[in-house]
Amino acid sequence: MTRTVFCKKFQKTLPGLALPPLPGVLGQTIYESISAEAWHQWQENQTMLINEYRLSLMDSKAREFLTTEMQRFLDNEEYAKPAGYVAPSS
Repeated sequence: MTRTVFCKKFQKTLPGLALPPLPGVLGQTIYESISAEAWHQWQENQTMLINEYRLSLMDSKAREFLTTEMQRFLDNEEYAKPAGYVAPSS
C-alpha cells in the first residue's frame, strides 16, 4: 500500500515519498507534506539550476541558494529560473 500525503505544492492528496529525502527537520517536513511527484519535479529543477548556474555543491553559498529555491518551489512561491527559461507546456 502506497503512503499518501496532502501535498502542499499541488494542494491534494498524492503518493508520498518512501523516506525523508534529507536529514533533519527539513527532510522530515518534506516527507510529511510533499508528494513524490512534487519532489521529482524539484529534483529536475534543481539539476537545471546546478547546470545552468554552474553551481558547485562544495560551495556552502550554492547549497544555501538551492535550499532557499527548494523551499520557494515547494511552497508555490516565485523561484529562480535561468535566463531565457520557458516552462514546458502541459
